Amino acid sequence: MKVRLSEYCEDWTRLFQEEADFLMTIFRDEILQIEHFGSTSVPGLKAKPVIDMICIVKNISNVDLFNDKMHTLGYDVAGDWGIPGRRLFRKGGENRTHHIHFYQADNPQIERHLIFRDYLRSHPEEVARYSRFKEELAQHFENTSEYSPAKKAFVTRMEQLALAWFAETQQSI
Repeated sequence: MKVRLSEYCEDWTRLFQEEADFLMTIFRDEILQIEHFGSTSVPGLKAKPVIDMICIVKNISNVDLFNDKMHTLGYDVAGDWGIPGRRLFRKGGENRTHHIHFYQADNPQIERHLIFRDYLRSHPEEVARYSRFKEELAQHFENTSEYSPAKKAFVTRMEQLALAWFAETQQSI
């Protein structure tokens, strides 16, 4: 898939909410909470225009019961896609619009993703730095299969900063 890097778009919040509302009509009581995360959830951050969502559920195994329904609604059912304890659905085919990550409420991946999002929302200088890095990568890599792995070390370092920031803010409370 080609790298599609865009300026931040105010519509991403609306697109997240519309999809969240729709998913609630399908999964109903299985979903405890839905969060917008990833680059499209951070004002000012350049992003691939794909809305990343976390659906926090009571029991991850129950999500599998919805695979056929989600497939008939046009979602790509990707299973755990290499991350145990997750279920991933993708919407939009080659012009992907949403990545929907389901995690059981006790999964530590949830906190990691949300802390990183909140760190970026609280640190505009890091948003600018991350945006510049993404632009540089997009100039070097045409496909997401190369772009995403090249971004990993940078993101991992920034996540460590985010986790330290979160620990510090918790101590001051």
